Amino acid sequence: MNIEFPKDFLIKLAHTKMPFGKYKDRYLIDLPEYYVVWYHNKGFPKGTLGKQLQMVYELKLNGLEYLIRNIKKL
Repeated sequence: MNIEFPKDFLIKLAHTKMPFGKYKDRYLIDLPEYYVVWYHNKGFPKGTLGKQLQMVYELKLNGLEYLIRNIKKL
């Protein structure tokens, strides 16, 4: 993934919760990896949520979830 995201996108990602489904109200970064991989295989939703889930997928794939968790602590 060669897309650069603005700082505001990452801050919003750190504070966004899943709006529906089995994991409703869970922070996106705290979604189980298998669930995010399922979305990757199925297709991410359109819009901001889809972009956020795609970023979560990339972060989890590369073991970088701690970056978002650190932002969430601030």
